Amino acid sequence: MKVARFYAPGDIRIEQAPEPSPGSQELKIKVHNCSTCGTDLKIFRHGHHHIDPPRVIGHEIAGEVVEVGSEVDGWTPGDRVQVIAAIPCGECPDCKRGWMTICPNQRSMGYHYDGGFAEYMTVPHAVLKVDGLNRIPDSLSYAEASVAEPFACVLNGQELARVGEGDTVVVVGAGPIGCLHVRLARSRGAEAVYLVELSRQRLEMAAALVKSDAAICAADADPTEEIMRLTDGRGADVVITAAAAGKAQEEALKMAARRGRISFFGGLPKDNPVIACDSNLVHYRELTIVGANGSSPDHNKRALDLIASGAVPVDDLITHRMPLDGVLDAIHTVSTGEAIKVTIEP
Repeated sequence: MKVARFYAPGDIRIEQAPEPSPGSQELKIKVHNCSTCGTDLKIFRHGHHHIDPPRVIGHEIAGEVVEVGSEVDGWTPGDRVQVIAAIPCGECPDCKRGWMTICPNQRSMGYHYDGGFAEYMTVPHAVLKVDGLNRIPDSLSYAEASVAEPFACVLNGQELARVGEGDTVVVVGAGPIGCLHVRLARSRGAEAVYLVELSRQRLEMAAALVKSDAAICAADADPTEEIMRLTDGRGADVVITAAAAGKAQEEALKMAARRGRISFFGGLPKDNPVIACDSNLVHYRELTIVGANGSSPDHNKRALDLIASGAVPVDDLITHRMPLDGVLDAIHTVSTGEAIKVTIEP
């Protein structure tokens, strides 16, 4: 079979490999879609401390069960499934409290285990143990189901930030995550959702799809001034920084309304993670700042349901579909900002 293996920064190879055989507590799937994200681009450029090369990468996975281990119950060949990316241990104090997103023993598909940029792959016991293999509703395509993984992360972020009825929400970053944030905020009852992005090209493409109430190009206007103008000086109830930029986090503090909630959704580069925080804004406006780290198996299940129900459509966000041979082209396309979501179809 064909796989895309990471060897070193700048070195991903399309290779032939033997088809895997599942162990007694595993199962094997035929990958139908594995979508790409900014993390794949980071891995290509810089590697990752959790990846011991060579490793088949790709973690937004949807496929079809083709073989089931002798000790695995509840699954049969032909089942359509979506696989979680972040795998909690299910046993530590945090997991037992229901905080699976911050499990200190977390492992990941495409990092610790071979991922979905392959024609076939095994789903490890660690995934099955935490109920991390999800049935794809009949109404969904494999491509749509593959978007459930990043959408699950968005769902976690908005639950932590308590996005709800009547809120004015600002989403900073118009990539696929930002687009999903706009749509989820709407489905959760937000009164207005504003999209902020530095790239005019990406902003126009995203805003045309998700139809934000306003689209603000940060290269042409001061985003805080624009948000204050749009809200008659009050600011936003929720600001979500879906961009890996310290400046966006600093500006989020300024554009938040009294009692506003700020989600630091996008992590910062490890060599530059410190921002200037005006703590008086936090103090006098009684602001809440929350982080958001990935998703739990339950988030993945609910993300699939939200997509299937039509509450948060994703099919139109998949702007590019490429074969497995095109993984490097897909990663390049992600780097240029020409696409919203790129999916690989092995």
